[in-house]
Amino acid sequence: MEMNKESMELREFLDGRQYTKLRQFLAELNDADIAAFMEELEEEEILKVFRILPKDLAADVFSYLEVESQHTIIRSLSDREAAGVIDNLMADDAVDFLEEMPANVVDKLLANARPDTRQAINQLLRYPEDSAGSIMTVEYVSFKENMTVEQAIQHIREVGLDSETINICYVLDTQRKLVGTVALRYLLLSGGGEIIGDLMHENVIAINTLMDQEQAAAQFKKYDFTAMPVVDNENRLVGIITVDDIVDIIEEETTEDMEKMAAIVPGDRPYMKSSVWETYRKRIPWLLLLMVSAAFTGAIISSFESALSVCAALIAFIPMLMDTGGNAGGQASVTIIRGLSLGEIGYRDMTRVVWKEIRVAVLCGMTLAAANFAKLMLFDRVGVYVALTVCLTLVAAVVMAMLVGCLLPVGAKRLGFDPAVMASPFITTIVDALSLLVYFRFASWILGI
Repeated sequence: MEMNKESMELREFLDGRQYTKLRQFLAELNDADIAAFMEELEEEEILKVFRILPKDLAADVFSYLEVESQHTIIRSLSDREAAGVIDNLMADDAVDFLEEMPANVVDKLLANARPDTRQAINQLLRYPEDSAGSIMTVEYVSFKENMTVEQAIQHIREVGLDSETINICYVLDTQRKLVGTVALRYLLLSGGGEIIGDLMHENVIAINTLMDQEQAAAQFKKYDFTAMPVVDNENRLVGIITVDDIVDIIEEETTEDMEKMAAIVPGDRPYMKSSVWETYRKRIPWLLLLMVSAAFTGAIISSFESALSVCAALIAFIPMLMDTGGNAGGQASVTIIRGLSLGEIGYRDMTRVVWKEIRVAVLCGMTLAAANFAKLMLFDRVGVYVALTVCLTLVAAVVMAMLVGCLLPVGAKRLGFDPAVMASPFITTIVDALSLLVYFRFASWILGI
């Protein structure tokens, strides 16, 4: 965090036991900066600073802390004190924290929490993991259609401090169905006697509680909203999602995709917080699978051992062909996976995608083949037929790699799998085997071996 001077002053107050000055100084800082400072402290110091914070500020800072630090704090508090922290958290932040806690601790915390807090948390916990309902917050401002602007502003004064946002307020009918929205600025600029139903914007874009969180993030990107209402199947308003939650989702989904594309089992813990054993468990499954699948490559080379003994020069170009094919497949797969995740590519686009990839592959393959042919003739001094075998294989390998790289992710999504699983390592293994088969077929055809 960029608060070196502040950190030094905070450290001086803490070490000098000047707790009054420390409390005053902390109260002037941003919640996220206080949390960042606390993450640099030892466990005992984290507890000390947390107890120094005013209650309302402590809850806000708590939501920014790492899970391990949150656990440390909760373990040090009495059941009633811990429940007080939960009461002061926004419902979605409280759920995020409780999902990481043991069941017996959750039961204790909820038992001591306020009834309204308990009800809100239990409501959110009912929804499937990674759904819009599981990440929404139930702290929002809603009006009835027949309210006046003066009544609406008074209502905001009463509940606004406990709401996630008041920039957009939601209008409900008598059955709590969402019928419109009204922005705070319109309320402030309108006469006190005007009716909310006459001011509201009726064309409301909402998210269903069961929508996947990644799709919800796509809705925010499409409409450029800072908050969106969440409704059930009967269009009743049950919560809202704000853009800060979407930023967390995008980071989480991007990290998960990157790990899958690198053939790593996705995990929730940051790298520096993960033990050697945890990191090992995330990496070894795919490494074992890819090692076993790579055995097919060895089997192909072994089956053409006699041909290689006749023309040993062919062996030298196997790594280049395999690497080039793998790189080409990796480029295509990353492009397609990204397009699928952003909604830029759908199943109906596959004919155009394949045709485009074929043309790109032919151009790339011919360029690489031409450059490689010149190198083989000028520097490696191999025969023309050997150079022709290598270069034809190069073109074929690039074309196959790009086709595999674009078809496998789409096929995976069609079957219900994450397209990121079909990224570079998996595609490279397939392309390596295909490239070798084509290479030896060309060698048999051109060189007669």
